[in-house]
Amino acid sequence: MCLAYPYKIIEIKNEWTAVAEIEGVKTEISLHLLPEPVKEGDWVLVHVGFAIQKLSEKEALESLRAWDELLKQSQYSLE
Repeated sequence: MCLAYPYKIIEIKNEWTAVAEIEGVKTEISLHLLPEPVKEGDWVLVHVGFAIQKLSEKEALESLRAWDELLKQSQYSLE
């Protein structure tokens, strides 16, 4: 199983590298594994620094909501 998180591309550096952002966190990602070109403003799923799939904005926001819900459910007290 792999975990991937949606990021929005904010800068295309070159054919194989971009800067992506989510919740104010920016990271450089590789575009080597994408079967289609992307542009600034596109959403992608990122796994260990590699964009692995292009997403629609709707899919990205649904995924972010699911992550938020999962993280809320996994919170527990150490008391």
